[in-house]
Amino acid sequence: MMLGILTEEFQDFEIEVVDIFSELVDDEDLMTIFNSFREYGTEILYHKETMIGKQAFTNYFFDRIKQSLAKRLVDRDYLFTFQTQSFFDASIEGIPHFLYTDHTARANLRYPGFNKSNLPSDLWLECEKDIYHNATMNFTMSTNIANSIINDYACDSGKVLCVNGGANVSVAEDEVFDDLRYANMNILFVGIDWERKGGPVLAEAFKIVLERLPNASLDILGCTPVLDIPNCNVVGKVPLVEVSEYFKKASVFCLPTRLEPFGIVFLEAMAHKLPIVATNIGAIPEFVIGGKNGYIVEPDNPQQLAEKLLALIESPEKCKDFGSYGHQFLWNTYTWKKTGLRLRENIEQFIYN
Repeated sequence: MMLGILTEEFQDFEIEVVDIFSELVDDEDLMTIFNSFREYGTEILYHKETMIGKQAFTNYFFDRIKQSLAKRLVDRDYLFTFQTQSFFDASIEGIPHFLYTDHTARANLRYPGFNKSNLPSDLWLECEKDIYHNATMNFTMSTNIANSIINDYACDSGKVLCVNGGANVSVAEDEVFDDLRYANMNILFVGIDWERKGGPVLAEAFKIVLERLPNASLDILGCTPVLDIPNCNVVGKVPLVEVSEYFKKASVFCLPTRLEPFGIVFLEAMAHKLPIVATNIGAIPEFVIGGKNGYIVEPDNPQQLAEKLLALIESPEKCKDFGSYGHQFLWNTYTWKKTGLRLRENIEQFIYN
């Protein structure tokens, strides 16, 4: 997605793409393995972490990427460099460098139930701090992560800017949806990680919903939990082109996630004019506005979740109003085109002056 945005906004320039992990590093290198044990030996030995899962979060691996990238780019004349996500430092001295990310490691500390021991090592966290300090400008998908870079990593606020993001769906702004779906009493969940996305909490809440509305239904996409609940349709993974059909027949979108740096799937629901019930974590309260396009609930609270789901599916008119508000809010604020324009405007200040 970001390559397409940069290509569109910088049409007069040739763009070179470097895949850091496949082109520049070897995760089977003996020193990589040694340093993984050095920083995460206890977790690996007690099977709390896997070797592969921690190799990229070592000081040694971080330095290798930095050195390999510098060697790769040293003889080329670049106007600027641009990296997505903050797992490495692609900055080169003398070249304006920009970062676009939806997360930081330390932002995880604000999620319910997150164990501090699951953070990368202190050595790697210092490396992560260098990523933000070495960037000419840090662009983020949310204000939540912009604040984390400033407050958790002591980065100058003048080097951090939220430029938002967009929905990855081919839905037109003026697309017409069937308003009769709001009376279907159909709740939609879309997520691969059932536990992390709050699936068990939704399952408990749905049981409460059924006590009052026995004809309500729940569709689960992306994962295959084993559930023995009436009217619960576990679909599992489906091709992306088919996901839209489930959005189009749903009455409400619900994802009571426990850990979510951003959550593009919420924007996809808004693109389909669906009201949303979600948790008050991460960036979610920035685009799910309580009482406007959905409801915000506390994590791990099935009773509160059920109450908000009932408030919507018992009122098709409210579903329609919330869905319309969210749809317009999306097109006014969260589109990749708007993100691309903000990126170009801010990058140009550094490459043409």
